[in-house]
Amino acid sequence: MHIILITGISGSGKSIALRVLEDAGYFCIDNLPPKLLRALVTNSLQDGVETLVVATDARSADSLASLPSDIAQLKAEGHDVKVLFLTSSTEALVARFSETRRSHPLSHRIRPDQNPADRLTLIECIQAERELLVEIEGLGHTIDTSDLSTNKLRRWVKDLIDTQHASLTLMFESFAFKHGVPLDADLVFDVRTLPNPHYDPLLRPFSGRDQPVINFLNSQPQVADLLNDISTFVAKWLPSFKQDNRSYLTVAIGCTGGQHRSVYMVEQLAKQFAETEQVVVRHRQLNY
Repeated sequence: MHIILITGISGSGKSIALRVLEDAGYFCIDNLPPKLLRALVTNSLQDGVETLVVATDARSADSLASLPSDIAQLKAEGHDVKVLFLTSSTEALVARFSETRRSHPLSHRIRPDQNPADRLTLIECIQAERELLVEIEGLGHTIDTSDLSTNKLRRWVKDLIDTQHASLTLMFESFAFKHGVPLDADLVFDVRTLPNPHYDPLLRPFSGRDQPVINFLNSQPQVADLLNDISTFVAKWLPSFKQDNRSYLTVAIGCTGGQHRSVYMVEQLAKQFAETEQVVVRHRQLNY
């Protein structure tokens, strides 16, 4: 059976991801206590379900500790288990909870030294949830939704659906350092030392996917040198990530604004590795 487990920090987009998979025709269950996961798999197999999508989070805090071992056991039994972990910066989460006026799932917990009338603050709830989920975050692929629109998150989840049967999916992701390093990055490369098309008024409106910028960067010797260095590094260490049974590897390339140099490098790297690997391209600061 193919099992997709959606988890992560509250407010980071788990409901959106679950709806995408529901719309794609998958059998989905929300807010399942982890201790019931293996029984659910057994029953679903008897019902002829081929792909099962389960969402779980800190609302099931008491049984989260057993989740890593349950996932390992399911894999040992021959099931294909993929974990999608959604996260976001604390600033983005505070803004989202303020906009929706929703309470955090852990807001009704109290600290041991307080009386029942006291409640954790929103930031305390977010920090407590991060601590609860720290052992789960490394079990699969992480998406940082801090600066993602709803539509972009939907597209990224759909991309994962298309690659879920690959042994390892190689993600190349461009980003802007001025917005911070993405939380979902496994490898990070800084290309801000390269000539910046932004300073040419004729090139500024374009992105690294457009031919005028491509021509400009192709003409710069140091661009080719850095591209080759990054490609060589990724190619050298990719077998080690595969041996570590990784399902996804996210290579993040950053420049100042996330529009020209990082986008160009991601596109070029994706073309190179697409010849031998399952590749997905992401551009955080572009609208596509």
